Amino acid sequence: MSENRNERISVDYRDSTPSWPAEPTPPDGAPNVVMVVLDDVGYGQIGCYGSDIRTPNIDRLAEAGTRLTHFNTTGICSATRSCLLTGRNHHSNHMGAVAELATGFPGYDFRMPMENGTLAEVLRDRGYATFAVGKWHLTPSEEHHHGGPKKRWPLGRGFERFYGFHGSDTSQYHPDLVYDNHQVQPPKTPEEGYHLSEDLADRAIEFTRDLHNAAPGKPFFLYFALGAMHTPLHVGQEYIDRYRGQFDLGWDAWREVVHKRQLEMGILPEGTELTPRPDWIPAWDSLDDTQKRVYARLMEVYAGFLEHTDAQIGRLIDDLAARDQLNNTIFVVVSDNGASSEGGQNGMFNNVRYLNGIREPAETIDAELDKLGSVETNPHYPYGWAWAGNTPFRRWKQEVHAGGVADPCIVFWPDGLGARGEIRTQYAHAIDVMPTLMGLIGVDSPAIINGIEQSPVQGFSFDHCLKDASAPSGHTRQYYEIRGCRALYEDGWKLVTYHPRIGLAWDGSDPTRPYSEDTWELYNLREDFSERHDLAAQYPERVEKMVETWFEEAWKHDVFPLDNRGVARLATRKSEQYGPGRDHVLYPSEGTIREFGAIDFKNRSHSIEAALEIPAEGAVEGLILSLGNGYGGYALFVTDGKPTYVHNYASLSEYTVQSTRPLEPGPATLRFEFEKTGENAGQGRLLINGELVGEGEIARTIPHYFGGAEMSIGKNAGYGVSELYRGRGTFRFSGKIHKITLSADPVCDETESGQRAAMEQVALAIQ
Repeated sequence: MSENRNERISVDYRDSTPSWPAEPTPPDGAPNVVMVVLDDVGYGQIGCYGSDIRTPNIDRLAEAGTRLTHFNTTGICSATRSCLLTGRNHHSNHMGAVAELATGFPGYDFRMPMENGTLAEVLRDRGYATFAVGKWHLTPSEEHHHGGPKKRWPLGRGFERFYGFHGSDTSQYHPDLVYDNHQVQPPKTPEEGYHLSEDLADRAIEFTRDLHNAAPGKPFFLYFALGAMHTPLHVGQEYIDRYRGQFDLGWDAWREVVHKRQLEMGILPEGTELTPRPDWIPAWDSLDDTQKRVYARLMEVYAGFLEHTDAQIGRLIDDLAARDQLNNTIFVVVSDNGASSEGGQNGMFNNVRYLNGIREPAETIDAELDKLGSVETNPHYPYGWAWAGNTPFRRWKQEVHAGGVADPCIVFWPDGLGARGEIRTQYAHAIDVMPTLMGLIGVDSPAIINGIEQSPVQGFSFDHCLKDASAPSGHTRQYYEIRGCRALYEDGWKLVTYHPRIGLAWDGSDPTRPYSEDTWELYNLREDFSERHDLAAQYPERVEKMVETWFEEAWKHDVFPLDNRGVARLATRKSEQYGPGRDHVLYPSEGTIREFGAIDFKNRSHSIEAALEIPAEGAVEGLILSLGNGYGGYALFVTDGKPTYVHNYASLSEYTVQSTRPLEPGPATLRFEFEKTGENAGQGRLLINGELVGEGEIARTIPHYFGGAEMSIGKNAGYGVSELYRGRGTFRFSGKIHKITLSADPVCDETESGQRAAMEQVALAIQ
């Protein structure tokens, strides 16, 4: 007789009794769960929260479900997503900012602990199928490539299937796609009608249908995290045209209309005041005609993108309904933070310019206005519209006033909660979503997952509030911190202080000031939901006590050290692959390497040497190596038989060095050399078998960040770096690439310090 089994084993099977090992089973009648995570959508931008942007599919979930009006996030994407999936605070998850900005401190290294189990891990072990589709953004950037560990990829954190992308954003037309644990190319081209949001909806439907066909009745958890509405704002012209002229009234008047509608709908408590426009956001009436035209068009693009996103959510809803699964599916729809101010005062045609401190006046955008939303652009809207999108609150994403952390949250489950279209006003936070779903499903928090003892879940279930409008919230205290901005919610009161962030201190305040000089504000949210009236001077003792409590919470959750840097933190990221004097040797491969996994050429003398074989017929064409895309990057390729190097400076200039003669049949060594002659400038040279065949000045190079783009070998994997081959598909190299060797001058500590200082200056200039 074997241990822990009921079988009886004899020599002959006829004298033996079998027994099967127990498999995990979900509770009887367990519902499906779909968590829809929108990106950078403000409190006032969805129809059922007062907007005139059309979101009929999200609205119908609200009409048959429950809207939370006092739901809060962390104020930034990676941090909030970690809270939603684990029920623990973002610093406890080591996710104190966004994954690109990891530093070597406990709350900020972006190695989400295995003892903080995800909802996917919990439900998988209770018999659910688990799928992640869309944006992940929970893996350290230096682990996005094939050589990195996969334990922090979705399949390493409880999901059984994944289709999406790793970074903070990606092109909707040429995304950096991952399927399970490997990279893939989109199934269509933009010319064939490809759009990422549509592809993600296709996959969500495919995964859930595959499950239904193979195991009818088995419940699933689908984490459906569309990359919308994060920049780049990419959508077809037909959706943009639907909003032509709708925002010509400007952000001041639009905000008043939304506020009135929110009061009429009961989204805001009666008497909630609209917070005033700060002086540093220009009044719409003060703008000139060019500014109004550009700013209104950018908002039209945003609105069209949001309606298009809603349509993809609707496709999933309709498919579940057609399979009679909708009524027993819990939908939770949230945004990860408030609307984003990262477009600055004028908005942007190309986000790579913003990331490198290159200003874009409205006139520059106006010259290419009709391209906005297309593959040629990488746009974002002006911060005036972000401020309006967070109606009725102050401020926005990356800050902890309500504009940054108060977000939509809709819960829908007809079979379990009924079809009511109700509103709940109790306080809730992103860390409460996981325990709430577990409570609704009827599963407990496990003590051990994958053999690892689990930390306590820090969130509080609000399932009782969904069932009873008068039930008190179990969540009475919550700390906040993002990029040096801090706050504390405590039983209806909120303490908050703004610290300017390097690169986003739009109000002109000094981001280098000591944190001790920040001013704490105090709001009574029961009487002043919009944080309109600061009561700090009236209640100094309460302020003092709440400040003490904030520090206690901060020390407990690994919040320190405070760090308000943005772009400058890129210089501190962990990278051990290509230290001083180490080459990066590449071989042809279908996979790509993200920017963080490649040797860094920026502001350094460097070389690219390719060992090639040219066929007897000669006349080779194609890409040898590129990093980046049409918004910024570099590429070594052959066109018209001639080796060519291009550095694309944020789509403003293409600096080209081309050979005077073609490659000849037989073995060939093609070498590009960049000699640094100034800050982010130098001289480029092309050599074939050691002979100089082309040279030219490269007056300006991308100084700091290509936007997390991809390095591709032997083929073009997206929106091509250079217009010389853009539009020619994969542009595969028609000869043979044996290997490519990348070399760069060693970087000494002094140079690294100088780079960090330069990045901080760029970040300051972005303001």
